[in-house]
Amino acid sequence: MKFSDKVYKVAAKIPKGKVSTYKELANALNSKAYRAVGNAMNKNPYWPKVSCHRIVKTNGEVGGFASGTKNKVKLLKKEGIKVKNNKIIDFEKKLYKF
Repeated sequence: MKFSDKVYKVAAKIPKGKVSTYKELANALNSKAYRAVGNAMNKNPYWPKVSCHRIVKTNGEVGGFASGTKNKVKLLKKEGIKVKNNKIIDFEKKLYKF
């Protein structure tokens, strides 16, 4: 199985209303390839089943999104995640750990 497919399989476990990080995702794969996780998510062919908008930076910042940060924030807010200044409010409470 390709690395990117492993990333999608793990990312699909993140429930609606929660976020995780590139680092958490990489750790779940016993890897430190955080950038490779980001690259895989950027090319995610399984959206919306694998919700790449739920992957954020380790510091709680929203981070990038293939269709733009504004769209990512909009999708997160639709799921009940509060965002202010491109940062997740109550990040620790919203963080999904694998």
